[in-house]
Amino acid sequence: MKISKLEWAALLLAAAFLAFAAGWFLRDSAQAGPMQVRTERTLVQETPLVLPAPTPAQEELSKEEALAAAGGRIDINAAGVDELMLLPGIGEKRAEDIIAYRRANGPFRIPEELTEVPGIGEGILAGLIDYVTVGEETQ
Repeated sequence: MKISKLEWAALLLAAAFLAFAAGWFLRDSAQAGPMQVRTERTLVQETPLVLPAPTPAQEELSKEEALAAAGGRIDINAAGVDELMLLPGIGEKRAEDIIAYRRANGPFRIPEELTEVPGIGEGILAGLIDYVTVGEETQ
């Protein structure tokens, strides 16, 4: 009696499955026990590390605190880089871009014109619109 190629393939697949199943069920029987590590000495810091408390001059204000200290609103037509960086979402690069846009195109007429500055979209504008003014009376 001769075995066909299809029957050989079926036998090989069945043997592979049985080998896999046997390995799967026997995998937990050869686990190692818990391991212990011993050291020759224990490192102990002899003097405790104590950092000095920061003085009020060393503490930095958060952007919100600095913005509140600046009066709550910033005139984007007169502000420098440091003042513009107090606005949420505005870093040094965007502050410089605002000033460059202002020099090239004149003063902003409305705060919404900030979206014409490269890198400032509707999302950033929504986060800072309550903190900017274009020279009118501040609140």
